[in-house]
Amino acid sequence: MPSDEDQVIAAARARGRALVARDVADLRSLLHPAFGWVSHHGEVFDRDRYITANTARGGTHWIDQQLAYPHVTIVGSTAILRCTVTDVIRAVDREQRLRMLMTQTWIRDTGRWRCVAGHAGPRLD
Repeated sequence: MPSDEDQVIAAARARGRALVARDVADLRSLLHPAFGWVSHHGEVFDRDRYITANTARGGTHWIDQQLAYPHVTIVGSTAILRCTVTDVIRAVDREQRLRMLMTQTWIRDTGRWRCVAGHAGPRLD
């Protein structure tokens, strides 16, 4: 059985795949109802607004997301993931490659890891 650390990294990568696929159901299942996100621009999102902004037509279109140097700290049923993320997105008809620091907080909820909070930034490139 994979370690908790490996399960959190796998869940974070699944979140990235759901963004790329624009899979609302998968993304919703990976994000806790109390989920909140702060973007590298300082914009604050709740779960519904985050999902809409990242999956709806006309919003950000994810092409790829890669996590590098993931480090997970487990405290009880909470996990903190720190890594460097490289996002390839299309926004306003322009493709962008963004490399930045990212922190995510995951909690074990009904036997699985769900992201409850995250922050990306500052940009490294």
